Amino acid sequence: MEQVIKEIICKHLEGGKVIGNSQHGFVKNKSCQTNLIAFFDRITSLVDKGEAVDVIYLDFSKAFDTVSHDILIDKLGKYNLDGATIRWVHNWLDNRTQRVVVNGSQSCWKGITSGVPQGSVLGPVLFNIFINDLDVGIESTLIKFADDTKLGGIATALEDRVKIQNDLDKLEKWSEVNRMKFNKDKCKVLHLGRNNQFHTYRMGRDCLGRSMAERDLGVIVDHKLNMSQQCDTVAKKANVILGCINRCVVNKTREVIL
Repeated sequence: MEQVIKEIICKHLEGGKVIGNSQHGFVKNKSCQTNLIAFFDRITSLVDKGEAVDVIYLDFSKAFDTVSHDILIDKLGKYNLDGATIRWVHNWLDNRTQRVVVNGSQSCWKGITSGVPQGSVLGPVLFNIFINDLDVGIESTLIKFADDTKLGGIATALEDRVKIQNDLDKLEKWSEVNRMKFNKDKCKVLHLGRNNQFHTYRMGRDCLGRSMAERDLGVIVDHKLNMSQQCDTVAKKANVILGCINRCVVNKTREVIL
């Protein structure tokens, strides 16, 4: 039944072009690769023109587990899904309970009022709907892969950096309204470009830390936009795999291998 409901919701989302172009996770014809290409094609072109660019990697605390059921149901209505589908989703999320078991000791059952079940068919689709309006009003470049979000923009002049800060303030406000939290210790700023002023940004009262390199959807991006770290990492993994293969076949005859 989940699969049937998912198909109904996805057909509605695709027909109405509900999910914004910034989302590349769990979206037809999009992937990690399209996410990286779309974002860094824009960012590298700015750096090539001599602009300073700041990229902020944002991290939600337990994103899928903190989706408010009430807010999600409201958003389903906002995006004009039919009443029967909304009621089914509401019933599917409602009356869920959980408990903790440690070394045979059990806690009491507690009702769940937030979170979309991870590993479920519907979970990723519902999360995309919930987070879809994250970039409303954002002036900088923002792109998402499910909850993995990054924000980037020109940071050459003071007014450019003020614009990025204003966007961070809007994102902080969104998280408060939607009852989600950013893990600010893991939110990092990557400063790019020769004339970068290494501006300090904040979210709420917390200043965001600087990073020399970030792992972006499996690809290491450093402050020089140099791929050497990524190439070294891939080469090391390849050598480990080759070593395993070599150990497996070194003592086998040609006939056994074939």
